[in-house]
Amino acid sequence: MNVVRLVKKAKKGSKEALLQLIMAQKDEYYRLALTYMGNSHDAMDAMEDMIVRLYEKIDQLKKEEAFYSWSKTILANSCKSMLRKQRKLVFIDDWPEESPRHAQMKDPYLKSDQQMDIQEMFSHINEQQKEAIQLKYFHDLDYQTIADMTSVSIGTVKSRIFQGLKKLRDHYRGDFGE
Repeated sequence: MNVVRLVKKAKKGSKEALLQLIMAQKDEYYRLALTYMGNSHDAMDAMEDMIVRLYEKIDQLKKEEAFYSWSKTILANSCKSMLRKQRKLVFIDDWPEESPRHAQMKDPYLKSDQQMDIQEMFSHINEQQKEAIQLKYFHDLDYQTIADMTSVSIGTVKSRIFQGLKKLRDHYRGDFGE
């Protein structure tokens, strides 16, 4: 699939080209939306909002090869906007059973313990550090993409990840010594 060619077609008004681009990364979009929103219904709503925004603003994309990072930024911003409107927090233990991460875990007790461990770990770091770590290690995004999505510099992203991991290391080293 030639992303640049499809983006150029989409800019000329081809809904089919835009649909091909979106469908090629639908699983990645869904996982990203689910991470922010916490349930499949809200994740799907955020993806729908992203698709509408992509269709309306595709002509504003300057570099065709950056379509996927640009679209993921739009999705992340849609999720954040929806969360602000709903004024709710997303906890890992509220993730729906059908999420891809849960499907990998067969033992319900193991799954529950792992969820509690992750939630406990993330309670020791701030929201920006949590977001950066999730995007880097749960979604395997590069620093530049995370920087674009969160509207901060690459250095800030690296710092948030480093400081968050350092806090976690320091906290858990202290627990083991007790």
